[in-house]
Amino acid sequence: MYDMLLSAGGFAIYRGYLPVYEKLIPRFGKFDKRTHRKRMLETWLRSKGFRRSGLDGRQLEAKVLKECRTGGDFIRIVMNQIAQQQNVSRFVVYNPDNALHIPKIKADIPNALFVHIIRDGRDIALSLKKMGFRPFPWRHNSTSLLATALYWEWMVRRGRHYGSMIPGDYIEIHYEDLVCDPERALNALGRFLVHDLDYDEIRRRGLGRLRDSNSSFVEEGEKATLNPVNRWKEKLTDEQIAKLESLLGDTLKQLGYGLTVMECAPHLHHDFLRGTYRAFFDAKLWLKANTPLGRLSNLSVLELSSHGVRTLP
Repeated sequence: MYDMLLSAGGFAIYRGYLPVYEKLIPRFGKFDKRTHRKRMLETWLRSKGFRRSGLDGRQLEAKVLKECRTGGDFIRIVMNQIAQQQNVSRFVVYNPDNALHIPKIKADIPNALFVHIIRDGRDIALSLKKMGFRPFPWRHNSTSLLATALYWEWMVRRGRHYGSMIPGDYIEIHYEDLVCDPERALNALGRFLVHDLDYDEIRRRGLGRLRDSNSSFVEEGEKATLNPVNRWKEKLTDEQIAKLESLLGDTLKQLGYGLTVMECAPHLHHDFLRGTYRAFFDAKLWLKANTPLGRLSNLSVLELSSHGVRTLP
């Protein structure tokens, strides 16, 4: 979706990463303090994200130190300067974790619009497991599929809850619609954004992942053009599908996804997992955003190397 918007024209093209609410603020503290902004800049100005911006470091630093007070201010300062260089009037920022910070982002950037891309949780669980994602490092592989599924459900529910608070500035687009009927999905999104999203132009320009797939399954020999919709039907066993649908059934149905197991029997172990994982995710998010302990824990996901800041597993 991000690359579709950039390919449509009219948006600032930025191939970097701005993990403001996810990593920078939890790591360095709120930007209302000059010392926090200065420490953040010392790291970010040596990152790949900054190098890809093409901005002048001294000018950016002076502006951030003088004008920035919130995460939204930092995003605006960086992206507005990129947009001015490219002579465009709008920008878009992509980060799945922004779904967890919608109220804060909206408070910091009042005119922000939110596009929530939702994909079938069974495909998400399969993909994250393939990438080695494990919300609980101590969990063995047999339960990591269920853990990633619950992580998906937790994030989607959070994003939808926050989106319901700002219905005029929030839209949900299903990933499957983008793949199977892109023109219709883009027409709906274009009306929401009040922006021309011409599908032929998007295909012609084909920026980023529209040209080079980043699918975790390409390395297995699959073609990049292989339909990624409902991959779970081929990759998961009947037992795995039944367990996932027992966990996610209500959420999948609410989102319009059909189930293969019509009636999922209650499973006390799954109820325990759901309650435990949700409590863990909620607590981790709160600690990360509100306590010094959260800042210390965030050291594990940022590493300053000779190549700048990189995200660790």
